[in-house]
Amino acid sequence: MFYASFAALGLDIIPEDVSHQGKLDMAIEFNDQIYLFEFKVVAEEAEDRALQQIKEKKYADKYRAQNRPIHLMGVEFSKKARNVVGFMVESLGIAAGG
Repeated sequence: MFYASFAALGLDIIPEDVSHQGKLDMAIEFNDQIYLFEFKVVAEEAEDRALQQIKEKKYADKYRAQNRPIHLMGVEFSKKARNVVGFMVESLGIAAGG
């Protein structure tokens, strides 16, 4: 649903973005900024696993040389409630001298 919504807006989307550490669920380049999305299904409550995976697997590393702001977006869905229960965001600044 996220992919379809962003694609309908005509955004530059990379689904299953491959890096040396694994596959990020979705990357979007918009307005000279980069948004990295990881989606997780959790039992009931938000667990912060999606954002944690982006950081642990260093998915942002391949974009750092572009000198653009990078936003890490962790989205968690409850298996029981069948709804979004967690939406965590962390923004990375532009690397100095890069």
